[in-house]
Amino acid sequence: MDFDGISIWSPLELSLRVAGTATLVSFVAATLMAWALARKKGPMPALLDALCTLPLVLPPTVLGYYLILLVGRRGVFGHWLAELGINLIFSWKGAVVAATVVVFPLIYKSARAALEQVDGHLEDAARTLGASEWRVFVSVSLPLAWKGIFAGLMLAFARGMGEFGATLMIAGNIPGKTQTLALAIYDAFQAGNDAQATWLVLVTSLACVGLLMAAELLLKLKRRRR
Repeated sequence: MDFDGISIWSPLELSLRVAGTATLVSFVAATLMAWALARKKGPMPALLDALCTLPLVLPPTVLGYYLILLVGRRGVFGHWLAELGINLIFSWKGAVVAATVVVFPLIYKSARAALEQVDGHLEDAARTLGASEWRVFVSVSLPLAWKGIFAGLMLAFARGMGEFGATLMIAGNIPGKTQTLALAIYDAFQAGNDAQATWLVLVTSLACVGLLMAAELLLKLKRRRR
């Protein structure tokens, strides 16, 4: 279905691509960080935990501004990225970076809580059998904590689908290039195009409901197999 010559499926495809990529990157980084900080005490772990959680409480526009300062053309890493031929400003890759920063704390907090609930005696038993810390994490901790981590993944993906503020600041709102569903809804509403806005809202709602239902079904299937 098209409005004004622009397919409404383009924002959906871009939103899925951005949310999926951001969730995957955040899953790796956040899970490893959660593993490194789980059960750690002291001022340094507390500081790192606060920094990892910070994007959860900061306004999206503040996150967007920080990203511009870091990866913008005149940012801290802007010149280095330009030499590598990487341009994050006004590109879908920039939208991925913004979404990654926003969803990271959701996976990190879920992963850390799940890892801290793993029975330490099981991990110690693996160590006494000669397993390295990495092997203990992969073979014992991660499988036992997977349910909590998976819940964080689903929340992160849904949050990535609706990311707005940070994405608008770093990637802009370019139809067919950086315009995600959230941006397309805002654009249609501002233009007074109620039909397009309503349709996009329905598509977004159905996509999120379908995602949550699929996640619940996967969890139930896993419980039945056990």
